[in-house]
This record gives sequence, structure tokens and C-alpha cells, in this order.
Amino acid sequence: MTTKAKICGLSTPETVTAAVSGGAAFVGFVFFAKSPRNLDPETAARLAAPLRNRPVKTVAVTVDPDDALVDRLMATLKPDLIQVHGKETPSRVRQIAQRSGAGVIKAFSVSSTADVDQAAAFDGVVEHLMFDARPMQGSALPGGTGARFDWSLLEGRRFSRPHFLAGGLDPWNVAEAIKASGAPLMDVSSGVERGPGLKDPALITAFLDAVKRA
Repeated sequence: MTTKAKICGLSTPETVTAAVSGGAAFVGFVFFAKSPRNLDPETAARLAAPLRNRPVKTVAVTVDPDDALVDRLMATLKPDLIQVHGKETPSRVRQIAQRSGAGVIKAFSVSSTADVDQAAAFDGVVEHLMFDARPMQGSALPGGTGARFDWSLLEGRRFSRPHFLAGGLDPWNVAEAIKASGAPLMDVSSGVERGPGLKDPALITAFLDAVKRA
């Protein structure tokens, strides 16, 4: 099976171009005020404009989004998928999907088998599940911190739709992550940055090349 990649937290035309040119299947824009990658929906819509006729899906990354944000995103960015990275319940996920008409990615913070098991309540409800590293205690961010978890916790796991592995990935370890986890989708953010929120086109290209070779 061919592994696909998502480049998350893009904020410049150059990095969007690098992601698309390198063969990313998904690109993510972050809408969370505490994140160094935070954008407003209008800026994201301008960055995403060149993607409209490309075989790449646009993802709006949120944390416990309210209806007003969902509506604003759909009116401006018009994402293919809305990623939720907070304390959303299966019921709330269904509401977001019905209200937006977009698919939903539900992210989970993982440090143990029990954290992976909780995804069962969302399997079949969402378009994709995402397993990310649990951030350090006191972190203001639910993801994108460069932390990683034991990727083998996902080994042998099967879900109704392809699932993402996230957390601590970079061009040098993504091949190992693919082999250890068996996850068909890889998500990277801080691992292709030269500083907080500053994506590096060369690192994006290197990451996507590494995924292709794995």
C-alpha cells in the first residue's frame, strides 16, 4: 500500500508549493490562537487557492471549534476536511460533519494502548482517525510540539478508514515510523520547520521524498 502524507501548519505560498510539488496528499492550515502556525480563514483561503484543481485535500485544523468557526471556515476556505484536536465527542463530531458537509479527522493524544482504544467510539463516524503524541504536561498545544510516542502501539491496528500517524515525525525517521506503525497516512508539522511555525520548503521536499522511498 502506498503511504500518503499530510504537511500541516502551512503559512506561506512557498511552502504550499513545496508540499504540492512534492506530492503531499493533504495540506493543513491551523486555526488555533495559541499555535505559532495560527492563521485567519481568509489568509488560508488565499494560500489554498492554487490547490483547487489539484489532487490534494485541504484540511482545516481546529481545537474544539464552535459553530461560528465552522461556518466561517466553510464560507472562506471551503476545506475538504476539518481536523478536530480537542475534547470533541462522537456526537459533536457528527454535528460538525453535518453542519459543514466536510469530512472530519479526529485526533487523539497517545501515550498508551488505552489512548488508541478510545478511537473505537469514533471509528466509522469520521473520515480519518489521527494518533498524535500526548504533549508534555502544561503545554498549551494539543499537537505540533515535536513529541513522539511508541509507534508500535499502532502495529496491527485496523480501522474502517485509513488512519494518520503524527507526532515527532521528520525526514530522517518517517521511514522507521511507517514500518513500526503500519499507518497508511503520515502527518508532519514541526519536523519540517527551521523554527516555531516556520516551515522550510527543503525539509518539506525531503520529508515527502522519504515517504515515497519507504
